[in-house]
Amino acid sequence: MTKAIRIHANGGPEMLQWEDVPTPEPGPGDALVHHAAVGLNYIDVYFRTGLYKSPLPATIGMEASGTVTAVGDGVTTVKVGDRVAYASAPIGAYATDRVMPADRLVRLPDSIAFTTAAAMMLQGMTAQYLLRRTFKVQSGQTILVHAAAGGVGLILCQWAKYLGAVVIGVVSTPEKAELAKAHGAAHVIVGHADLPAQVKRFTGGAMVPVVYDSIGKDTFMASLDCLAPLGMMVSYGNASGPAGPIDVGLLAAKGSLFLTRPSLATYLAKRSDLEWAANDLFEVVEKGVVAIRVNQTFPLSEAAAAHRALEARQTTGSTVLLP
Repeated sequence: MTKAIRIHANGGPEMLQWEDVPTPEPGPGDALVHHAAVGLNYIDVYFRTGLYKSPLPATIGMEASGTVTAVGDGVTTVKVGDRVAYASAPIGAYATDRVMPADRLVRLPDSIAFTTAAAMMLQGMTAQYLLRRTFKVQSGQTILVHAAAGGVGLILCQWAKYLGAVVIGVVSTPEKAELAKAHGAAHVIVGHADLPAQVKRFTGGAMVPVVYDSIGKDTFMASLDCLAPLGMMVSYGNASGPAGPIDVGLLAAKGSLFLTRPSLATYLAKRSDLEWAANDLFEVVEKGVVAIRVNQTFPLSEAAAAHRALEARQTTGSTVLLP
């Protein structure tokens, strides 16, 4: 037997139950991973509440690191004893041991600790595709990043600065403003009031070519108003709830804007894209360009407390669950 967090019904953090489960066995193309650390991400909340659907009972979680302890037939990408990490479907990371498709695992460099890896794979590869593929940030551009003191936000700020961009970060408290500034944000806005006016002031009226918005409903329209003509609205999260329907005519009226709702799964669907994103991330972390801040840890058995802290915006940087 092994241990896992399971939900039997959608709802609040109290639905997360620490249970005994049978130790899984890898089938063809699979690998069994003994977890050293599990990443906490807002997408886990979406699966817990039922915003994102999954058959019940379910073990949630998209990201972890650990050691391969067994492989199924036909596996060539990893072997027993390899240090690995992942950040992809299927859900099921909130467990001490789990089976994963072997082609979704990447080998970890020796220089990257398990805890760091569990904190950086999903958030770091999200930042990678947002900056390097969804909108290719160029040196000299000014960009707007919501939740700039969060896990993805801190990585976006550091990486964008490394690429030569000027980052305007949006945060919820003065304390988070200091954290965002310490990680590369040139300007920080506290709260969402008068957001377009503040962006206009920081940009001398030019506005920004891209907004990275993980908040959703509460910031969506204000984010559109921060864009320069032909700018891109990247809506990649729903922390305040889904943005809801939009009249596409608004995009024309506000300057022939682009709108995209990207997902990590699409960008990493090919093994080659997964390897490129992971290696790109490993490179900037090993160089020290991007520091991964694990600012909170919880026992995996206390995942409910971690979810409460996350939803109350009491966390900064990355949070890791320890089996």
